[in-house]
Amino acid sequence: MSDVQEIRETLMDVIGEEGCGVSCTEADVFHDDEGWKMQLECFMGPWKLGKTVEEAKTTIKELGSMGFGLS
Repeated sequence: MSDVQEIRETLMDVIGEEGCGVSCTEADVFHDDEGWKMQLECFMGPWKLGKTVEEAKTTIKELGSMGFGLS
């Protein structure tokens, strides 16, 4: 499994298909010089997730638990 697939899988696990739908399955997950980022459909800019895959997964879990626009 690639890093991108692992991050997308975490997103679906945290939010679920009902809460996320197409936005999660088509999320643009990418890595640049600042680290991992995620661009969801209809959001203004990419969300910074962290420098590593583990940090990205942790950030997604934190955002999901707060209901911060993800659930």
